[in-house]
Amino acid sequence: MADLIRPAVRAGLWRWRETLLGLGVVLLGVWWLNTFYSPVQWIGLAVALAGAAWAAAGWQRARFRSTGKGPGVVQINERRLAYFGPMTGGVIDIEDLGRLELEPAAMPAPHWVLSGIGGQTLEIPVNATNADALFDAFASLPGIKTEAMLDVLSRTPDARVTVWRRNHPALH
Repeated sequence: MADLIRPAVRAGLWRWRETLLGLGVVLLGVWWLNTFYSPVQWIGLAVALAGAAWAAAGWQRARFRSTGKGPGVVQINERRLAYFGPMTGGVIDIEDLGRLELEPAAMPAPHWVLSGIGGQTLEIPVNATNADALFDAFASLPGIKTEAMLDVLSRTPDARVTVWRRNHPALH
């Protein structure tokens, strides 16, 4: 059955799966809104709004996803981020991050550069296996602008770009 769909089409559908499911839920809610009467119409409206939120979140995730066929593996366990690569690797706690940058000139693919408060750095290729799990980790950083991060990732700048930096409160 899986052979009926070409691999490239299947990969595209899988990448955009959350957006497509959210749009399906929107359609279901709109159908309920237009077909049934009073109480079910309100439920249909709620379902349509929830589907729209799901589709919007899926849109952001799909823009962040890559092929996942790059070097190394990303693992996140209890807010601890680990990267196991062929040449480098390391572990850093998400709470200890001080700066997040995108290095477009890194080879073989652009890298996320995570700098810790204590000076440690961790470089992760954007196309590493399970790198899409970084979206949730990055989205949980205080004050990060997710849309700006996705914009930087999509246009691949010429020089290193700081996507997020931890704000340190002034002492006086």
